[in-house]
Amino acid sequence: MKEIARLGYRCVIVTSDSNHLAEVPKLNKAYELESVDGLLVCWVRTKKYIYAKSLSRIISWLDFELRLLRLPKENLPSPDVLVVSSLSLLTILNGFLYRRCYGCKLIFEIRDIWPLTLIEEGGFGKYNPFVLLLGWIERQGYKYSDEIVGTMPNLKEHVKSVLGYKRRVHCIPMGVDESLLSDMDDISEEYKDINIPDGKFIIAHVGTIGITNALNNYFKCAESLSDNKEIHFLVVGDGGLKEKYIKEYGRLKNITFAPKVPKNMVQSVLSYCDLLYFSVHVSKVWKYGQSLNKVIDYMLSGKPIVASYTGYPSMINEAECGSFVPAGDINALKKEILRYNAMTAEEREVIGMRGRTWILKNRTYETLAKNYLALMFP
Repeated sequence: MKEIARLGYRCVIVTSDSNHLAEVPKLNKAYELESVDGLLVCWVRTKKYIYAKSLSRIISWLDFELRLLRLPKENLPSPDVLVVSSLSLLTILNGFLYRRCYGCKLIFEIRDIWPLTLIEEGGFGKYNPFVLLLGWIERQGYKYSDEIVGTMPNLKEHVKSVLGYKRRVHCIPMGVDESLLSDMDDISEEYKDINIPDGKFIIAHVGTIGITNALNNYFKCAESLSDNKEIHFLVVGDGGLKEKYIKEYGRLKNITFAPKVPKNMVQSVLSYCDLLYFSVHVSKVWKYGQSLNKVIDYMLSGKPIVASYTGYPSMINEAECGSFVPAGDINALKKEILRYNAMTAEEREVIGMRGRTWILKNRTYETLAKNYLALMFP
């Protein structure tokens, strides 16, 4: 939205202050306007929640939708285009009302496929009443919105399976903010000396350590390679399963659990690594592709990537900057790690730099903003 505003359009964001992934102001009233980087942001005060998988989060969604219905519009411009970005899926219902009110175009943007993610990774049954409700809302969004956008490249197949017929679906994925590249800081020498051993082949997972990160095979692979003195496994970050993994695998000399670093230091950590790793569970969700911020960070580092990923391939294969192995296959992962270890540093650099070149060419927010504008105003 910052890029679209920079290109001369008036942009308004309406968002909840109940957000664990962004810095939000402390609101003294139900609605508050703020100018940020050329945008008008309308903050909506909603009920807070602590855990993502909780009734409190659902109540927070409902609170947001009710407040959106009563949103004071006198200080907001009439929209030509309205983008509803899930999650929460419930907002598409308000989107239909706003479209009727303003006679504007309605775009339904999907960043997470719900309720499929609830079924595949959240343990919910497909006949759970809440799942059935979300499924109905999802169908209405796909059926009656003017355009559908997905951050994942193969969402069109999911939309077709939900509706029973094809609809045009556009892929506008996650991107990289080039302005942040000049705001990178180095980790301290102390952090490096404590956590990143010299003279080793370092494979790293950098990010959250939780259920959805599917790191069991990473640690089992490290255990199977514990006699190999050349290869070292680095885990940087925090999360609900970190202590569990430390108890199970902290005894291994070839694994280091390092503290989380600020976002602007991630590239510094990655620069000391030789191979970067991410993984997912075996899930139908990935049949429709991925657009993960982690992969963008990895590709920016200019390092090769190996992914335990069974699903629709994108980014890594397009850039030829790494490889996929079947999710859950420890032997395939071990074999691939040994293959990269056998390469020269120069060979790995060529592979990794292909990723950096590709991501800066194809996924800057300026490029994505122009793609979105072509959809909004064809």
